[in-house]
Amino acid sequence: MARTHIWLVACVLTLWAGALARDRFDAWIDATALPPVLSETGVEVLDRNGALLRAFQVGNGIWRLDHGPVDPGFIAMLVRYEDKRFFDHSGVDPLAMLRAVAQAIWHGQAVSGGSTLTMQAARLIEDGPTGRWAGKLRQIRVALALERRLDKGQILTLYLLHAPYGGNLEGIRAATLAWFGKEPRRLTAAQAALLVALPQAPEARRPDRNHVTARIARDRVLHRMAARGVLTPAEVAAALSEPMPQAPRAFPRLAPHLADSLRTSDPAAQRHDTTLDAGVQARMEVLIADAARRAGGQVSAALIAADHRNGEILASVGSASYEAARQGYLDMTRALRSPGSTLKPFAYGLAFDQGLAHPETLIQDSPVMFGRYAPQNFDGRFRGDVRVREALQVSLNIPVVRLMEELGPARLMATLERGGASPDLPGGQPGLAVALGGVGLSLRDLVQLYAGLAGGGQAPLLRALQTQPKEESRRMISETAAWQVSDILSGLAPPPGARQGVLAYKTGTSYGHRDSWAIGYDGAHVIGVWFGRPDGTPVPGAFGGELAAPVLFEAFGRLKSEFSPLPPPPSATLIVETAALPQPLQRFRPREAAFDGGPDAPQLLFPPDGASLVAEDGRITVKIRGGSGPFTVLSDGKPLVTRSPLREIEVPASGRGYTTLVVLDAAGQADRATITLD
Repeated sequence: MARTHIWLVACVLTLWAGALARDRFDAWIDATALPPVLSETGVEVLDRNGALLRAFQVGNGIWRLDHGPVDPGFIAMLVRYEDKRFFDHSGVDPLAMLRAVAQAIWHGQAVSGGSTLTMQAARLIEDGPTGRWAGKLRQIRVALALERRLDKGQILTLYLLHAPYGGNLEGIRAATLAWFGKEPRRLTAAQAALLVALPQAPEARRPDRNHVTARIARDRVLHRMAARGVLTPAEVAAALSEPMPQAPRAFPRLAPHLADSLRTSDPAAQRHDTTLDAGVQARMEVLIADAARRAGGQVSAALIAADHRNGEILASVGSASYEAARQGYLDMTRALRSPGSTLKPFAYGLAFDQGLAHPETLIQDSPVMFGRYAPQNFDGRFRGDVRVREALQVSLNIPVVRLMEELGPARLMATLERGGASPDLPGGQPGLAVALGGVGLSLRDLVQLYAGLAGGGQAPLLRALQTQPKEESRRMISETAAWQVSDILSGLAPPPGARQGVLAYKTGTSYGHRDSWAIGYDGAHVIGVWFGRPDGTPVPGAFGGELAAPVLFEAFGRLKSEFSPLPPPPSATLIVETAALPQPLQRFRPREAAFDGGPDAPQLLFPPDGASLVAEDGRITVKIRGGSGPFTVLSDGKPLVTRSPLREIEVPASGRGYTTLVVLDAAGQADRATITLD
């Protein structure tokens, strides 16, 4: 009986000691101070389809990227090779450790390791030692603690994020991009086997430095996978014949200027989802680099391509190369430069809206003085009477300055701002030379403005981020005037070998040949091209029509296989020859001459000039005195009523904002008023 009591007490004490040891062990594990498990990963800039445009290294120069989806075949191979009981143990595999110890004793040296994937993850996040007992004990403690605080998927993610793959590569995604040039979501058996073998000896097995060693290690993994039934003999045979990578590939570096800008503007963002198309961006970068190289003389170039229907930028090339040569680090899509003649279409569009001219109006190209300013054409010649259409297509200076004198340069500046541009005006006060490029604008500004022309006088604001809300610019000119300008620009002769009539485009050359431009659009897309030297020094002999225009047409060819048709004219568009125009529109005359009628000239009694009105039921009443009927009423150059015998006429309101009403009588005499509709 006494002996039974002794055994009973001994059992109780043993159980109590075991429970105490277990509790102490649990407390020891729970008290483990874990290193941070949220590791820094590089900032990524992605295209519209999720393809990587550019990645940035983490602070210590390491390539470590958030890995996303990983090939399940690789995961199966990794677990089967490194830790086949990974999903069953609690961080430590006693059987694997006993096997490793027994093999070490039998062979007199370490033959295999007993570390689980959890223990390896623990070592990687702590960057701790691998072989010493103190280091191994620490790995065990951290591994057990990780298993209590994270699930198996999270632990596997830690390993895949930190595993070394040679040099400054950490993590599965950095490895697949560098060694295979692809994302890790789909790998061949040979690629997966190499990635399983590399972390065991990342420097000794680097394919670019130790090709034979890397191949032996890869093939060993493949043979073991065949022995364990993970791969079939046919799969192994195919994998063994697959070539090894010879050198790490460069990480994608597309749209570097835009990527830098996005990272600077939002430094906290880890990921920037852009509207760019990686394929289009790559093709445009090659195009611009080749064109700048052919131009020579330290000439750089820039390009923006966008969908003017939604404002999404598809390609943004800031320079010919992202290097010190040709000052390639400067983003020339945002640099303020003189736009040359590229602003002339907007001056003509305003003139059409104001009833000053029509595309078939005759305008005089002859010597003229405005105070001390005497504009000259680029070739120094005078052509006499020309149609407005021809004046814009040939890009004459004198006719557009005549129009600008009547419109006022402030009106053109306001139009540019309404269109989404941010013009920079030297001296603060606009002069007549604004229409000839006497203002600072960026390539992005000009592409935005031409998107407005393509959109019928108004377009969405350009955006490069998918998260950026879609916003509309304010209306620059009427839909009719925008179509008239587009129709003129589509009639320009294309560069040699290019198709006629598929693009509405304009070229420009700034004073002193410092900037060469070509900007054009079809029914869906708009592209702007700039050539010049970033430091602003002249490029002798460079013209937009010769240097930039061929690249513009080639850019459209690299953007898509077919041009999108330009839209048809709005229903209210007046399409007639010069002789059929109302008499005041047949020939341009200054406002005072055009509307200084005799005593029988019509007068617009209501609404008076400068009035602010609220249109009742979307209509307003026009009252006329004098003149001889029938009467024609135009709003911003668009006929509202033709050949009306009445002197009190109801006309439709054109919408909120400024509107210029013009009344014409049968003799061609006119009166006008600029009003505001609320």
